[in-house]
Amino acid sequence: MTTKPYIVFVSAVAAVGALLFGYDTAVISGTVDALRVHFALDPLRLGWVVGSALIGSVAGVVLAGPITDWAGRRTVLAFSAFLFLISGIWCFLSRSETELVFARILGGVGIGFASLLVPVYIAEIAPPKSRGAMVLLNQIGILVGMLLSYMVNAWIGTWGDDRWLADIGWRIMLGVSAVPAALFFVLSFVIPESPRWLLKKGRAEAARRVLQRLHGASVVEAEQQEIQASLSQHQAKLADLFQKGVRGTVIMAVILAFFQAITGINIVMYYAPTIFTTAGVSTSKALSHSVIIGLVMLIFTMGAMYLVDRLGRRPIMLIGSAGMGIALILLGFFFTRVGGSGWGLLVCILAYVSFFSVGMGGVYFVVVSEIFPTRIRGTAASISVLVLWCGNYLVSLFFPAMLAALGNVTFYVFAFMCLLCFGFVFVFLPETKGKTLEELEKSFFAEARIMH
Repeated sequence: MTTKPYIVFVSAVAAVGALLFGYDTAVISGTVDALRVHFALDPLRLGWVVGSALIGSVAGVVLAGPITDWAGRRTVLAFSAFLFLISGIWCFLSRSETELVFARILGGVGIGFASLLVPVYIAEIAPPKSRGAMVLLNQIGILVGMLLSYMVNAWIGTWGDDRWLADIGWRIMLGVSAVPAALFFVLSFVIPESPRWLLKKGRAEAARRVLQRLHGASVVEAEQQEIQASLSQHQAKLADLFQKGVRGTVIMAVILAFFQAITGINIVMYYAPTIFTTAGVSTSKALSHSVIIGLVMLIFTMGAMYLVDRLGRRPIMLIGSAGMGIALILLGFFFTRVGGSGWGLLVCILAYVSFFSVGMGGVYFVVVSEIFPTRIRGTAASISVLVLWCGNYLVSLFFPAMLAALGNVTFYVFAFMCLLCFGFVFVFLPETKGKTLEELEKSFFAEARIMH
């Protein structure tokens, strides 16, 4: 196997973790109405059940940074697959609302691990000129997982009526996630450990072998020396994240993560069928519309793979945040003017997810995987992704109550968040395309120090 196909293969295997992240995150959307009936949930309790996985995601992100810097990227990816597997089985067998919440929290820990580790791992094995596209395999994996969950939900939704879905169907929808989890657990043992992590742990010979297989013998010596130089400065400490120069980067990544969450993507991922049914669309059409949404997100994210290393990270995020805001304004307008099939509403949501997929969806993970020094990358990225999941949880918890109280004005609130996101990216986000991680560490932090 030549070098470049091998990198694609390894990145694709890692992206199966992202597929599980996407599947486990989105599969709950098809069960929302069924869970409301089965457990007799009010809007706030419904938000609690739906968002429970995000509590685990927050815990997973908190743990993932220090654990992956200690145990290695590959080991923690395998453990995340195990958590997904147990969670899927437990969800299927859950006998109470509380038991389901705990099962979802366990799966959420796996989501937290995968959301942090997959882009970091891919960034550490990919060459600079294709790193953006390779890291976007993370988002491709997420969206393939989401699309699979929407398709499975729509298919299972044809097995019975709404009463059957409330009794049995939701269990099958949630339990199917154990199948891809078992696959990823096996695949996690065929990929190499990150060469940068190996060098950090003093395993130079093992790192040399991995680098040679990934990038070829001709560049191993220079690349290894460059990585060693960046690692030799000093051992990472939590206090390093708040030093002059690094502090501004951490703050920027945290704010960017919060915007990725509160610009509204989770109202689509978790509540798209509920949005349609609340507006008067039938359950079967709502589930089938979700499949279309997942497919469009996948297509446009693949487009972002083509653009991210050509157009750059910053322009794509500006275009994406502006388009998302406009789409949400139109969504708010059409929400109270829906026909029986809800096609006007669907077009607005498709426009929103298209701009999200091209911009904030995948490029956020590309940027976060690039901008931190190797010695603190796991811990630093975990703080940013932690904020992302906290924002996701707040949106998933309060959206049902917001929709019940504010109606279509809810979408205008999220549109305003998109406007703020556009302004932040325009003012603060630097461009990172085409540079090695070590070059970014030198130039990026030199620029960041000027800000302080």
